[in-house]
Amino acid sequence: MRSEPTADLSGPYRAVWRWHFYAGVFVMPVLMLLALTGGLYLFKDEIDGFLYRDMIRVPATQSQVAPETWLANASTAAGGGRVANLVLPADADQAVRLRVDRPDGVQKTVFVDPHTGRASGVIPAGGFMELVKKTHSLTLLGRPFNILVEIVAGWTIILFATGLYLWWPRGRAVATFTPKMTDTGRRPFWRDLHALTGFYVGGVVLFLAVTGMPWSAVWGDRAMGLIKETGLGRPPAPVAGAWQRAQHHDAPVGAGWTMEGMVMTHDHAGHGGLAQVLHVADQAGLARPYAVSIPAAEGTAYTVTTQATRVQDSRSLYIDGASGRVLGDIGYDQFGAGAKAIELGIYTHQGTQFGQANRIVMLLGCIGVWVLAISGLVMWWKRRPPNLSRRRLGAPPAPPGPRVRAAVLGIVLPLAILYPLTGLSLVAAVLLDRAVRPMIRRRSAAS
Repeated sequence: MRSEPTADLSGPYRAVWRWHFYAGVFVMPVLMLLALTGGLYLFKDEIDGFLYRDMIRVPATQSQVAPETWLANASTAAGGGRVANLVLPADADQAVRLRVDRPDGVQKTVFVDPHTGRASGVIPAGGFMELVKKTHSLTLLGRPFNILVEIVAGWTIILFATGLYLWWPRGRAVATFTPKMTDTGRRPFWRDLHALTGFYVGGVVLFLAVTGMPWSAVWGDRAMGLIKETGLGRPPAPVAGAWQRAQHHDAPVGAGWTMEGMVMTHDHAGHGGLAQVLHVADQAGLARPYAVSIPAAEGTAYTVTTQATRVQDSRSLYIDGASGRVLGDIGYDQFGAGAKAIELGIYTHQGTQFGQANRIVMLLGCIGVWVLAISGLVMWWKRRPPNLSRRRLGAPPAPPGPRVRAAVLGIVLPLAILYPLTGLSLVAAVLLDRAVRPMIRRRSAAS
């Protein structure tokens, strides 16, 4: 099957088409993985409830043992170690979840019945959904691989921009669903399916790519630093210098992007009892479920964070365990404008901000990624060149001319500046393209 003629296409169109093709080749395998894991994470609570229902469900009674008993029994069940944090459920018929850091470096999640203190189950820290989360961020392979997520997100934006350029009517008919589209054997079916899917869910995919950037290794840190320097991020600490960067295993859980990794120090010695901290949090009206991070270092406050589904309900208390005094009560309304915007994007990205409709829209975006990948692959297969054995990928031919290159740069250069890692990968792709193209021409001339 021979490729379709491209002589009737304009130079800029062919150039953008070529970059759209290569962006798809580079991005789609990883983007499909991110869409799969992201789609699963939208149903985190349901999946956890199904997999660990026998550990989570406990008989609801009025009595409750001392929280210190939870800590002791969780440590014993995990094989020894320090309880770093726990999540107190909203309902009386659910177990408390405690993360135990063992001396050998292994982390475990232990389910404990709050009424009896009995450990009802032990799993690897976070269980299956923690594995999904680490796969989604690629930190499962190590923190440096998180950089790849940033590059892919940047190329996804390029993919969207070039796809929109290719879709733009320019006097042509816009692809619509028609009876002819039911013929899956025709290439126009896959072309129109690809175009329509990109048009209807491409905006969601673009939104997911942009709002996922704050968690990336390089751009996220740069954005956090810029927002902090301009006073648009987290609020100042009640006492100057009280905000401190936590050690890796001491970082508060569930604190959100703005407060991630930050603890509050104070001048009191000792930690006091967990029971007192829970009592203070309940008296302060903190909504359950909430997470309690137990500091290992002296002079560090407990961090108690509600597990909110809407960003405006997010709230963190910093409590002196020795005295029970609330050192800080930080809510969304105290954030700067930059932090508010990013946090809103993250909550929407996770499918919780606007209820069930939010989750459905994000799920459609994840499904759309797979439809785009499969339809793109089928289109390529139907127009593939006959000499694939000569290492030709069947990419659209590169048109010459500085005006053509300017058209492409007009799309990708602003994104490369905004996302430097994407820019570096773009430079590498251009250099590779220039190195490979003469080789392909020589092979073609020799044949």
